[in-house]
Amino acid sequence: MLRRKLSDRLLRWKNKQDKMTLVVKGARQVGKTFIIDRFAREQYPHYVYINFDENPGYGTIFDGDLDVDTLIKQISLRIPGAQLAPGTPSPTLIFLDEIQNCPRARTALKFFTLDKRFDVIASGSLLGINYKANSFAEVPSYPVGYVEHLNMYSLDFEEFLWASGVSEESIADIKGYFERKEKVPQAMHERMLELFKEYIVVGGMPKVVNEFITTHHFGRVLKLQRDIISDYTDDIARYAEGSEKAKARACFLSIPKQLAKDYKKFQYSVVEKKGAAKKYGGSLQWLYDADIINFCYNLGQPELPLEGNAQNDTFKVYMRDTGLLMGMLEDGSQEDIIDGNLGIYKGAVYENIIADIFGKAEKKLYYFEYRAQIEIDFFIRLNKQAVAIEVKSADNTKSKSMDNIIKNYGVKRGIKLSARNTGIAKDVDSLPLYMTMFL
Repeated sequence: MLRRKLSDRLLRWKNKQDKMTLVVKGARQVGKTFIIDRFAREQYPHYVYINFDENPGYGTIFDGDLDVDTLIKQISLRIPGAQLAPGTPSPTLIFLDEIQNCPRARTALKFFTLDKRFDVIASGSLLGINYKANSFAEVPSYPVGYVEHLNMYSLDFEEFLWASGVSEESIADIKGYFERKEKVPQAMHERMLELFKEYIVVGGMPKVVNEFITTHHFGRVLKLQRDIISDYTDDIARYAEGSEKAKARACFLSIPKQLAKDYKKFQYSVVEKKGAAKKYGGSLQWLYDADIINFCYNLGQPELPLEGNAQNDTFKVYMRDTGLLMGMLEDGSQEDIIDGNLGIYKGAVYENIIADIFGKAEKKLYYFEYRAQIEIDFFIRLNKQAVAIEVKSADNTKSKSMDNIIKNYGVKRGIKLSARNTGIAKDVDSLPLYMTMFL
């Protein structure tokens, strides 16, 4: 059974004195339902589960008045045996799953928060898409200010380490070397690099990780990844409207080619020869709202504030789960990553895993590129500075772009992430790739 950080966050929410209804958002198949269901069964004496995808008829519970007394009566009628015991603290959790399929249930979240007799968690995928697609008549009132939001992603690297049998104490030891800026013992360093490569190949989708830690069979891992990719393209066909179906699918399938370029700025011409933002911009936003991709914006100037300097029309696109990117590549790519040989895709995959780790830490992604002469893979705010991040897939950490930006652009600090052990210099630190989780 995989350990997930969301479990601790759910427990903190439960123990709040004056809690709001909780909305857990995330892509399909990242484990939302499983974790919330397990939490409910362990933490509450009474639990009611309502899934609007499996049972669309449950939507009729919310067709009438949305006061809580009426809703409880309707739930009792529609779900015989449902135990709804009010109280403070609440002995009952109501879990509204796939809530994007019932707009009036979303509206009702406000009234559950105001009523306070029941703890309520709502969860769903494609929530942002449905809010945009539905009319105001269909969604009378979105409960702004009455719900707390949590984002859930596929397993991050630390969760993957737990699944692989690495203890919290061992991770704390490695973090100690990071904080002291000391070299990691060679045996530990080599093992962590091995696990990092496995994480690149496997990714963090729970079903895929379970398969890998059970069988260590990369062929089965690849099949599951491609099944999920197929499910995502089915979602595009199901939820995207009209002509957006084909356009969103074309953007999605272009991602490996976008990342294979020397300069990885997203180009609509890779999607279609004469493609442009006017035609495909909305489709990219669809993929972002579905939690499938992440945007990384170019900076006009490599300085703080990063968001204030971001250029919204110049960006790179990364897959939110690097394992799924691997599933989009040709057969044999998994072995190439493990063996350290992936040709034109090697840099792309390593950049994507760093974007993946930053994204799951809820860092916004930025980079700096100037006239195809300078490209810094990422910029982050660290210790009140704009810090340049270069990602290297091999031991060679030489970088003209890093030297240039430190010398000529006023950037005071850089970090090179590579397979090398820790090394500290005046302006640029070298860190092993696996230490990205501590930045």
